[in-house]
Amino acid sequence: MSDAKRILLADDHAVLRSGLRLLIDNQPDLTVVGEAGNGAETLEKAKTLQPDVILLDLNMPGMDGLTALPQLRQIAPESHILILTMHDDVSYLQQALRAGASGYVLKNAVDTELLMAIRAVLRGEKPVHPEMTQKLIEAMSEPAKPADPQQGNPWKTLSEREYDVLRLVALGYTNADIAAELYLSVKTVETYRARGMEKLDLQTRAQLVRSALAHAVLDDSSGKP
Repeated sequence: MSDAKRILLADDHAVLRSGLRLLIDNQPDLTVVGEAGNGAETLEKAKTLQPDVILLDLNMPGMDGLTALPQLRQIAPESHILILTMHDDVSYLQQALRAGASGYVLKNAVDTELLMAIRAVLRGEKPVHPEMTQKLIEAMSEPAKPADPQQGNPWKTLSEREYDVLRLVALGYTNADIAAELYLSVKTVETYRARGMEKLDLQTRAQLVRSALAHAVLDDSSGKP
């Protein structure tokens, strides 16, 4: 259909992209015009295709979705960017919305919910998965903890490898993913992860994500600050 809205799929799992393409192409008002398997390819396809909607995963090799988001806003300013992710941590939602995402949908959403979200962003709305909306409300209701000016940035106490490993953990990478990305053994990754978490005095990944966001670690693609 010539006036169908054009969708770019950005996810590193080819099987998921195939399923999404089949779902979307079966809609009379939507069509998939391209696919990308990593952040750099997403930027290239978005610049060339200028799609109406970019369905963007947060976890992709090389350049993750959060890093790619601000660049996508610049090179495809008319495109709506809808996050489709497994991350149900409100910190990711807040970071994505601040970076210019048009909406946030979890991968466990049923097909109809995803299609409704795509059409919602096309209408200029900002759809957020109901579960995430509740978490966002709860997070906004929590009193903010005052920053300690004496504390500084604890991430600066990490070695370069500890920093790299924990940044990828905060972005949602598994130990196996990190090992492949940094050319390390899984055991070595586990060691850096445990040592870094101890230095930061953190116990859970949710705490790590919040710390990474507070210190702009997820915005950094060049390495240790």
